[in-house]
Amino acid sequence: MKKMIGTGTKAVATAVKCANVDVVPGYPITPQTSIMEYISEMCDSGEMNAKFIPVEGEHSAMAAAVAASATGARVFTASSSQGLLYMHEVLHMAAGGRMPIVMVNVNRGVFAPWILYADHSDTMAQRDTGWLQLHCASIQEIFNTTLQAFYIAEKVNIPTMVCFDGFTLSHCTMAFDVPTQKQINQFLPARDVDWFLDVKHPSSFSNISSVDAYVDLRKQLHEDTLKAIDVVKEAASRYSDITGMCNGDTIECYRMEDAETVVFAMGSLADELHLSIDRLRANGMKVGLLRLRLFRPFPKEDIMAVLPENSKVVVIDKAYAYGTDGGALYQELKSALYGERSDVEIYDKVMGIGGQDVTWETMADAISETVEG
Repeated sequence: MKKMIGTGTKAVATAVKCANVDVVPGYPITPQTSIMEYISEMCDSGEMNAKFIPVEGEHSAMAAAVAASATGARVFTASSSQGLLYMHEVLHMAAGGRMPIVMVNVNRGVFAPWILYADHSDTMAQRDTGWLQLHCASIQEIFNTTLQAFYIAEKVNIPTMVCFDGFTLSHCTMAFDVPTQKQINQFLPARDVDWFLDVKHPSSFSNISSVDAYVDLRKQLHEDTLKAIDVVKEAASRYSDITGMCNGDTIECYRMEDAETVVFAMGSLADELHLSIDRLRANGMKVGLLRLRLFRPFPKEDIMAVLPENSKVVVIDKAYAYGTDGGALYQELKSALYGERSDVEIYDKVMGIGGQDVTWETMADAISETVEG
């Protein structure tokens, strides 16, 4: 184990190198750009044994990623905001083609108007593309989760997106631990491929299908996505056993033992909420934090298992679900608990969109006012 000092984007690039990735198609976009800069420099110097492919845009980046993955390569790419939206068409192709690509999305608000800072509107716009989504709350978790994402994606043959807030985490410099390469290789062996494109044995994939085949393939993707919940837990447990590091699996709980009010959130705000919970506890409020780490598939059973009876849940959202009565995370939780937990009252606060500065004091006050109101 060694300790490094670096940003969130440096943690990603380090994890990609350690994962022995074969191909990295890339295109720059703020605040993701430095991921591709780090990786291209390592590929150019020979420090990283991978093929870096500079392309003309994000649509091409994902198209190249799909093609490379179809040849049996371990593939990584990254994007943000409008770049992720530009990939949208090919994201469906990657999921439908069952290509285990790993992509980091550094969250940033989408236009109009232009904004460089973070909210979750870019990844929420991709929640039904068939990709798995993991959301990180710290730089150490970014490194760990990037490695775990390769394990998960290649186990279920579904592309996986690792998400974290732009600038708050991408450009923040902190220490993070890196396991030995021997430990990483033990956790993440070479990709095991049972089918791949081979010029010596020509074939094709993702062609036009019959209606019946289309229905069956969509159903299979849906069912396998739900099964990925167990693989996410397996990856977290196996990573912890080998490296001694753990960030939770589908969820992470904080001071939930006697909570009457539960704050539900994900991303960097969830990390800051630890301070909010401590302040509210000091003021006599029995409150706990339930941080969502896995957004797709949505771990309904795990959430229900830890929600106290007759509790109040305050959702801190970082993206609107336009045309509904709250944010995107709020809608997901309401849907999951509908008909299952009528004892739980759910409230919503949309905060921090577009990079709005939200402190632990602000969130503590908002939680208290919401419950009391």
